[in-house]
Amino acid sequence: MSYTALYRNFRPLKFSDMVGQEHITRTLRNQVMSNRVGHAYLFNGGRGTGKTTSAKILARVVNCLNPQEGEPCNECEICKEILEGSLTDVVEMDAASNNSVEDIRSIRDEVNFLPTKAKYRVYIIDEVHMLSTGAFNALLKTLEEPPEHVKFILATTEPQKLPTTILSRCQRFDFKKIPEPDIIKRLNVICKGADIKIDDEALKVIAVLSEGHMRDAISILERCSQENSENITIEEVKELVGLPSLEYINKLARGVLEKDTIKSLAAIDDVINDGKDLYNFLWEVIKYFKDILVYKTTNSLTLYSEKEIEEIKNLADITNEERLLNIIYQLSDLENDIKWSSQKTIMFQTGIIKACRDEIEASNAGGSSLLKRLEALENKVANMKFGPAQPMGMQDFQPTSASLPRKETTETKKEVSSKQAGGAQEIWKRVIEALKRNGKLRLYTSLINTRINILNDLVWEIEFPNGLTSFNQKILEDVNNKNELTQEVFKATGKEIHLKLKDPKATNKEQVQNAPKSPIADLGIEINIID
Repeated sequence: MSYTALYRNFRPLKFSDMVGQEHITRTLRNQVMSNRVGHAYLFNGGRGTGKTTSAKILARVVNCLNPQEGEPCNECEICKEILEGSLTDVVEMDAASNNSVEDIRSIRDEVNFLPTKAKYRVYIIDEVHMLSTGAFNALLKTLEEPPEHVKFILATTEPQKLPTTILSRCQRFDFKKIPEPDIIKRLNVICKGADIKIDDEALKVIAVLSEGHMRDAISILERCSQENSENITIEEVKELVGLPSLEYINKLARGVLEKDTIKSLAAIDDVINDGKDLYNFLWEVIKYFKDILVYKTTNSLTLYSEKEIEEIKNLADITNEERLLNIIYQLSDLENDIKWSSQKTIMFQTGIIKACRDEIEASNAGGSSLLKRLEALENKVANMKFGPAQPMGMQDFQPTSASLPRKETTETKKEVSSKQAGGAQEIWKRVIEALKRNGKLRLYTSLINTRINILNDLVWEIEFPNGLTSFNQKILEDVNNKNELTQEVFKATGKEIHLKLKDPKATNKEQVQNAPKSPIADLGIEINIID
């Protein structure tokens, strides 16, 4: 007798046997009991979450001769033939390998014939997103108005690839990842039915490794059962899937948290000498740091033994949440870098050395740290209430004519130009003071000691007499800061003034020649660097 895989041998035969998708199975059962089954369904979700299983159950229950509370009896002639795969009225089609227009046209021709035995002719099209554009077009009319004796059940993992014309013609059901307790519950049923002995801790590890996919969990269980006919332990599960020992992970985590580079590199050497895959090891290390953070935050963990939780507690006591978050982010970036690198060992070692350093040392030369402090100060200022604005450190500050009713004058062009320049400086001071009052301290500190040059009615130039630093430039290039500055200038002038930056200390002559014509892409502020 040929061997049947566990996931096929223990496929649920009723909606009630399925776990983790109660929101879907309940709705389908109610539709069957009220005789309101639709003509087209779309089952969407990740692999191994029950899409095909639900489609098979639905195909049986709509044709069952003796349905019971929205469930197929699985005992009548129709149910048995569908289970055996001998009933031609239920057609399962894999769109990954049958995705041409001719394949769909054959279905379109068949739907006109009445079922041979069953009440409905049911078409289950798996991986439907693999159909070609022509195949989708051929399916449209049939899917919208099929004969009364035809039902369509489409299944896919990528619904975004389906045309909206297809999506709008189907009742869509989204299958979610199956929670770990439900996976463990189903694995226990399978273990009893297949006479597999396994520790509870090992089942928990399998449920975690499956990441919400039931078929993956059953496949791991099957591999473990073939290696051990007696009792499956947690160590055997980890060994089979290639996970490194928790001893290695704990040793590396302690080295990083204690900023001990020698201990950390020694842990990596142990893993390499043991023949473990560095990518899987890094994945486990990231997860371990996440568990330390969870324990430090909630003071509880479910996956580990008492001894392992005690070790995690000791690590949590020597660090803080901010450092754990920084390490997780750093190692996640390292994971992406390693994936595309041909020198994985070197990348791994240098990444771990970097993680051993303080979060302050790992930042960009103090610039980001200063930005963080300024952001924190801005948040405090935003929550404070200010009285009337008092100019500080500007003895020559006077109210501008912009705040007074405008009167027509007869000055000469030279006098007008001079007054415009003077008025612009006063307006600019008001803009800077407004930024200070509004708590925009990064902008305020970046624009202190700057002056305005009027290029024309709609273009002003911000001049930095002391030079434009890269730190100030970074602040002024920020989209939110640009919008805030432009808004304040508009309030003061009533015009949408275009702003440029001028650095008198710059020495690039080529930029001087091309400055008026070289706006920097994606910036609302043009940078004009003049020698």
